[in-house]
Amino acid sequence: MSIFTQYRRKQIAELRPYVVGEELSSDISVAQVDKDAGSPKEGDMIARNPKNHQDQWLVAKQYFEDNFEKVS
Repeated sequence: MSIFTQYRRKQIAELRPYVVGEELSSDISVAQVDKDAGSPKEGDMIARNPKNHQDQWLVAKQYFEDNFEKVS
């Protein structure tokens, strides 16, 4: 097994809030660990690849709050 190394992101991420009750399309990936934690839920975000808008995934609320801040 290889060793994990820390990396800083170089690009600006594109995210939007998950809307409670929103039916997620098959284009939006949700990790099993997030599903097990009750996602999608209020406070979660939907991220997308800026170069391929069909590539989308759910970002759990706590991970979002710990790792992202709005660009002004």
